[in-house]
Amino acid sequence: MKLLLTILFLFGLIATVSDVKAETNTVSSTVVTNSTPPTANAPSIINSNSDICKVGVGASVQNNIVGLASGIVIDDELCQKLKLSRSLYAYGMKVAAVALLCQDPRVFDSMMDSQTPCPTRQGIGADSLAYWENNVSEIPDGSKYKTQYTQQKEAKEQPIGNNDGLKNFALMALSMLLIL
Repeated sequence: MKLLLTILFLFGLIATVSDVKAETNTVSSTVVTNSTPPTANAPSIINSNSDICKVGVGASVQNNIVGLASGIVIDDELCQKLKLSRSLYAYGMKVAAVALLCQDPRVFDSMMDSQTPCPTRQGIGADSLAYWENNVSEIPDGSKYKTQYTQQKEAKEQPIGNNDGLKNFALMALSMLLIL
């Protein structure tokens, strides 16, 4: 059945093509072969030395008329702190190495969680814990302990009780006496 349908289709196609041969049309066209799109390539920033705490970033934008490409190098501050801390530790300055790392809020929180507060100008251990509680503004931003100590300090400074109702009663009593 499929074969029969295919044969009928082919005969119909041949008959249509033979009718079209009687007409002649001329079509001319121009083909452009050099139509490659313009491209903008971002500069490659090669970091072959692993001892550099920098990250290269490049970007480019292109349209039909103009293209722009640029690249910059960004300092990695955490990498720099780690390298400086390793150097201090290698020179035997262990407290200074820990103090440098404590400038990061994640390290500060983990030190406080382990009950070994970061060293301060006042010392280490209990002395440094008292220093951090009294000098909340020096705790690194983003630390959960900074918000905790700030809330505790505000709670201590707020007056206990609200005397607004008593003040209103006294004013009302005075006004009643003046009317009489």
